[in-house]
Amino acid sequence: MARVGIREVATLAEVSMGTVSHYINHPARVSPEKRERIQRAIEQLGFVRNNAAYQLRLGRSAAIAYIAPDVSNPFFATIAEGVEQQAAAAGLSVFIANSNRSRQREDAYLEMFEAHRVQGMLVASHDPIEERLESIRQRGTPIVLVGQRGASPDQPSVSIDDVRGGYLAAKHLIEHGRKRIAFVGGPLGIRQVADRLEGASNAIREADDVTLEVLNVPDRTIVDGRDIARVIARRSPETRPDAIFAVNDLLALGILQTLVNEQSIEVPREIALVGYDDIEFGEASIIPLTSVRAPHEEFGIAAVELLINELAETPAAGSKQVVFEPILVVRESSGGTIGAPRA
Repeated sequence: MARVGIREVATLAEVSMGTVSHYINHPARVSPEKRERIQRAIEQLGFVRNNAAYQLRLGRSAAIAYIAPDVSNPFFATIAEGVEQQAAAAGLSVFIANSNRSRQREDAYLEMFEAHRVQGMLVASHDPIEERLESIRQRGTPIVLVGQRGASPDQPSVSIDDVRGGYLAAKHLIEHGRKRIAFVGGPLGIRQVADRLEGASNAIREADDVTLEVLNVPDRTIVDGRDIARVIARRSPETRPDAIFAVNDLLALGILQTLVNEQSIEVPREIALVGYDDIEFGEASIIPLTSVRAPHEEFGIAAVELLINELAETPAAGSKQVVFEPILVVRESSGGTIGAPRA
């Protein structure tokens, strides 16, 4: 059966093809009476708009792209939900891509989405990426950096104050009497990891007789958390840390499971634990996890709003960089008193 086109719709509705085209692309230009006739014709004939042809004429797709480093991480998955919600409200579709923390895959997606002429891109990366994004932006595709603040004021970005977040985590452990704090995270070349370490170090410098040990791990997964927990457990109680600040919740959950279930180390009595991101699995873990909360849903919404502003013919004035304040969410994993039995 042949595909129905606007010619057939125009004939049945007794209007010109130009009027049908206006109805599809600029309905406000068509009178209510003609809009009703065209809509009846579309429904009767089963007409489906040819988006490919429309996009060819427009020179752009009606979609944006979100590139995440790890969509299996609930933090990035929740951001994606916010992106889709806000994009749908703006009449935009979303392509979601997982770079799997690979520079090669990230570059391939950037090239592909630029070639497909998406309206714009939202990019979350653990690598220094701003120079690569700048060249794409100069060629006409707006990009918002998600998760790390743009070094240039011209680079739109949505981020959290990770230095402040690291400070809150370490300060909380110090206030609970912990003296030997371990920072678990890595690689340290990642901006977000380095900022959280800087914040924790600032809190340590304010305290008396508190040490900070940095345990660099190759990645930030549950498996890495389990591995480093076994290394810590092999040390004597006098030399191992009495508190751990893990750079994200996946690491913290791996540490928690291994210390408690495998190594029979009590959390928080023997080792207090704080994570970062406040994913929902942390609250539901065997011992509810204290964590630094980032506004997951708001990240995605704010990123799309910034992108839409970049797409406007006359962008609104003001800062292109949104920085959210972190919030410490205290739960059982850090709340015990040293020497007291776990309830």
